[in-house]
Amino acid sequence: MKLYELKAISDRLNDFSYISRARRVEDNTIELVFDKHDSYFFNMTRGHSFVYKAPSQRPLQGYNAPFDTLLHSLLSASRLLEVTVPKNDRILRIKVAPKSAYKDKVVTLQLEFTGKNTNAILLDENDVIIEALRHIDSESSFRVVRPGVELLQIPPRQSRNSTHYPLPTTHSSKIDTILEERYRTVQTKRLEEMKKQKLLQVEKKIKKLQKELEKLPSEAKLEEEAQIQQMYGNLILANLYQIKPYDTKLKTYDFEGKEITIKLPKNVKVNRYSDHFFNLAKRARNKAKNVHIEKENLESKKAFYENIYYAIEQATSPYELELLVPKRGKSQRKKEKLKEGELFWIEDYKVMVGRNSKENQALLKAAKSNDIWMHTRDIPGSHVIIRTDKQNLPDSVLNAAAKLCVDFSVKSPGDYLVDYTKRKFVKIQEGSNVEYDKYQTLSVTKEGVEIRV
Repeated sequence: MKLYELKAISDRLNDFSYISRARRVEDNTIELVFDKHDSYFFNMTRGHSFVYKAPSQRPLQGYNAPFDTLLHSLLSASRLLEVTVPKNDRILRIKVAPKSAYKDKVVTLQLEFTGKNTNAILLDENDVIIEALRHIDSESSFRVVRPGVELLQIPPRQSRNSTHYPLPTTHSSKIDTILEERYRTVQTKRLEEMKKQKLLQVEKKIKKLQKELEKLPSEAKLEEEAQIQQMYGNLILANLYQIKPYDTKLKTYDFEGKEITIKLPKNVKVNRYSDHFFNLAKRARNKAKNVHIEKENLESKKAFYENIYYAIEQATSPYELELLVPKRGKSQRKKEKLKEGELFWIEDYKVMVGRNSKENQALLKAAKSNDIWMHTRDIPGSHVIIRTDKQNLPDSVLNAAAKLCVDFSVKSPGDYLVDYTKRKFVKIQEGSNVEYDKYQTLSVTKEGVEIRV
């Protein structure tokens, strides 16, 4: 982060009167909304920190660390006192008067754009650390960053520019244009990188399912296998008197007079040999009867992931991509998996999606009475269940879940209606067919290459 840009940002932020909202929207990115309308984002990634201006963004996940709680309680709805760049270093100090304070109180959010030591630190009036995005102990640095510790100043930065050359200047009226352009550039590059990564993940799943489909035996081959095993069982019964306990194979003639050799099973008593082959014949026949079901199941899962692939290609924001293919979280909650269906998390709400009729039925049976059920109107596709725990769902969660419902049910772009209601108002008819009442409807536009400008 360049010093002259920080100074221009400081001048621009001093035009505002208060901070409406402060929150973390990504692992290393903080959003500050000034005077209700202007959102500035501070990416505090070590070695690659920068500031950009963009429309307000929904967090990719819920952040509930002590730093996030204090950032929200101390800076949201706070009065802005001053923004400075102290001692010509790459530090932005945002000083505010919290609305929640019982008496006059001053809190500073210090944003340090200092390479590997990049950090966001909340300080009190005496520069004692309240909380920080990253804690640093004495073993890692002489400058300890922990709650309750007085924050030491960063050693003065020797800069050839400041000694021999005047720093470039950027007028505060132009800095917004620069930060907005940076957002577009960074967003485009990041979106492309994320898409490549997410598409690769989904493509692997599609290829795996395709291989499983190709491995499925045909019904004719299974029937042929069943007949062979049945014949082996009958031949063993007819020649049982010839078989010795130590024999490993039986040489005989089939019922058409052709010579045949039957490999005998290990660890099976002689008088159970025929049962062994009759059981194999029975299994092959049962599999022949049900192989079409297994094929339909695999094909529906493959189609499900093909819909995800298409939706990723059309996604316009990292938020959409994270909904479709979430990152592997560190917490146990993120590692949770469903036996039947696909699991997503939207703003800490558990969202389950059926990939085929069987999984739709399983989700309907497992859902609680106050959970929200969703489905595209008059179009067969995925059932969506949102676990509510009897809470009222934010509109943002309903809209995001409705988009998932459309993305996983249809490929063609267009406008679709998604009905939703509580699970207790949904009656299962036959299979995954249902009747429902007391429902509401959301309209979802699925974009595509044909209609996107």
